[in-house]
Amino acid sequence: MAEKSSPAIPPILNLEHVAPAPVTAQVSDGQQMMSSSSSSTSTARAFFGNISQIIRSSLSDRRPWKELLDRSFSKPESLSEAAGRLSKNYNYFRVNYLIVAVVILAFSLVTNPMTLTLVVGLLAAWLFLYFFRHPSDSPITFCGHQFSDFEILLLLIISSFIVVFLTNVESVLLSALMLGTAIVCCHGALRTPEDMFLDENPQHRGIGFFPFLVAASVPEPPVAAKA
Repeated sequence: MAEKSSPAIPPILNLEHVAPAPVTAQVSDGQQMMSSSSSSTSTARAFFGNISQIIRSSLSDRRPWKELLDRSFSKPESLSEAAGRLSKNYNYFRVNYLIVAVVILAFSLVTNPMTLTLVVGLLAAWLFLYFFRHPSDSPITFCGHQFSDFEILLLLIISSFIVVFLTNVESVLLSALMLGTAIVCCHGALRTPEDMFLDENPQHRGIGFFPFLVAASVPEPPVAAKA
């Protein structure tokens, strides 16, 4: 009988000379990208949360719309009387006036699709390239060039100048602003502000058209210490 040959033993792989896969750099890069995206997401979430809270707090000061037209309208006898009426009506209906101005602006943008596209694109560029960026985010690279924060800000300013002043965006925005201001001034000067009382503390009133822009550093009244 022929002797059976023993099976060949495969060569032992020498693990000492096998170079480990460079996973550390890949893991660190992935962690950095995840952390930067999470920080940008948290910043955007906080921004829109503050905006929604501001809108809700400002709308809480809105007067009933029927009060805009339930008073008598008359021509003021003098310019000083018109200014006094406008001041009283403005302090009472400032949120309503702001809503009217925003509606006019929105209507002007919707009826001009190109202007709406340019404005939305410009706002998105400012938000995602500047306001939502975190110091820990990876720098923006385009065509092999790494842009610094100053270069991004400079490009955004130049783009804003081009969009606003070299297109019809300026005329649309100015027309809407002038129309809203004219409506507010006419209503405030012609409406007789009788029996209107402001139940708000003057130091907590808003600034200009924006009643929610109240100084956050208004001191609270001191509480007397209990004996």
